[in-house]
Order: sequence, then structure tokens, then C-alpha cells
Amino acid sequence: MTTNNVQPPSFEARFLLPRFWPTWLMIGILYVISWLPYRLQLVLGRGVGLLLLRIMKKRANICMRNLELAYPDMSLQERTRITREVFKNSGIALFETGMAWWWPDWRVKRKVSIKGYDLLKETMANGQGVFAILFHFLALEMHARCAGLFYPAVGLYRPHNNPLMEYLQTKGRSRSNKYLLPKKDIRGMLNALAEGELAGYLPDQDYGRNRSVFVPLFAVPDAATTTGTSIFANHPNAVTLICTFKRLPGAQGYVLEFKKPLQQIPSGDDTEDAIRINQELERAITADREMYMWMHRRFKTRPSAEMESYYAHLNKRPKP
Repeated sequence: MTTNNVQPPSFEARFLLPRFWPTWLMIGILYVISWLPYRLQLVLGRGVGLLLLRIMKKRANICMRNLELAYPDMSLQERTRITREVFKNSGIALFETGMAWWWPDWRVKRKVSIKGYDLLKETMANGQGVFAILFHFLALEMHARCAGLFYPAVGLYRPHNNPLMEYLQTKGRSRSNKYLLPKKDIRGMLNALAEGELAGYLPDQDYGRNRSVFVPLFAVPDAATTTGTSIFANHPNAVTLICTFKRLPGAQGYVLEFKKPLQQIPSGDDTEDAIRINQELERAITADREMYMWMHRRFKTRPSAEMESYYAHLNKRPKP
């Protein structure tokens, strides 16, 4: 058995140079806010989200367009309402990043309960790795932190272009978890599963035409969906579980849940695996629609480059 030796970025003296001061200021403000009462942070977050809705017109239009594509029978009024709630939740998610990175364990534990823990422990006790499928819901930073409190995990991530932010986000996201792997480190992820780790993976964004198949997602018949899921799910030491995370109403906290997929993954066929993943995504979104990251251009890649983009007329659409 091999052991991954993944070294997180280290603090560098250049981080004190003036060009990094704006980053320090932004992070410092977020750090101070993170120590405010949880309920107050929710209120502030909703306010910030409404401000973002006014500023980020393009993202708001993408959100509206995604909802129109996914739910063609949904009224304009309902799409507008959901978009407004999505942005409110995005503002809260900004402050949840601070909670996830800096709250002590005891404070996080007070806010989270878990379902399916016996299923997770039983699988891990057999020496098998758990290939955990997560999705891009807005409380993702808290999702990762809370999962690590119950069982420290390994995950893929996209390195930040700002070296100071790369240091800070890696340090923050590794809190309560084991280590992070750059998103293209397939071998590292497979090694983690071979070693019996809990390894998280997010297959629900449009990663382009390479290693993708075009399968249904809601009312869209040809959503580009990665086949990377099959690479990991087919590992002989991996058991696939779905891991969801829900922010409860009010200030009650969160529920983390591990569960088996509706149909077995892997199925033996990459395209069928992609279909089943999208079915799991539909199930998760249906249960918590206003918390999904609808601002990403999920349907940007078409089966043929000659086909018109689903977002071709985005700037001509009515503002939410």
C-alpha cells in the first residue's frame, strides 16, 4: 500500500508585500464577521446577496436562463423569486466560508447533525474507500468542513491563481479534513481510494467536451456530463455513496447525509453512469432548489460546436 504525501502550500514572506494587502483586508473582514452570532451572519448574508443581485447582472441572467432550461413550464415570476433566493443564499455562503475556515470544532458541531453515519462507518470499517458524490450547492464550504468532523476526507479542488488565496483556502478547507488534490490529479484520487479514504468528488458542472457525454438533465436533453465519475467509481476498492448537505430554515443549522445512490454506480457503462449521476442531481436539487449554484453555465457545451449556445441571447433577456 502506498501513502499519499500531499504537502499544502506554506506561508511565504512575499505575502506581506503591498500587492497582497487588499487580499489581507478582505480576508480580515471575513474573519471578524465569522465570530459574530450565527443568526446575525444569516441576516447580513441575505443583505449582501441582494446587493450581489444588483451588481452581478450577468450571473443573475444565467441563473434565470438555467431555470428556464431546466423547468420550461415554470413561470417568469417563479424563476425571478428563486433567483432572488439563490442570491440571498449566496451571500450567506460567503460568510459560511469564514465559519468553515475558522470556527472551532465545538462551534461547528453544535450546528450540524448527520444521517447515514452507520452506513459510512460500516463501509470504512471494511477497509474500502468511499467515493462520495457531492454537488455544487451554495453551502459547499460548510459541507466539506462538517463532513470532515465526522470522518476526515480527501477532495479534488481548483487551485487559486492568487498564491495568498491558494495558501488561505487550502489551509481553511483542510481544517478537519486530510488533504486536497489538484482537480487533474486522477492518480492521487485513485490512490486515496486504494488506501480506504473518504474521497469527495463533484461531477455536476460543465467541464467541456473532453471526457464528457451528452445526457438528459431535467428538461435539457444534452447536458455535457463528465465521465470522470466512472473512473473513480470503478476502482475495485471504492464504494459509491451520495453525500448531501442541507441548511435548515431559520438558524437551526445543517443536516449532513450519506446515502446509497438510487441505482448502483458504477453500472458498467460510462454513459449510464452519467445518466444516473444526473438523476441523483435532480433528486438533490428538487429537495433544495433555492440552494443550488444556478449561476454557473451548466449547459454551455453543446454536442456540436456548430450548434447555437443555450446562452446566445442572454443579454436580451428581462432582468430578474
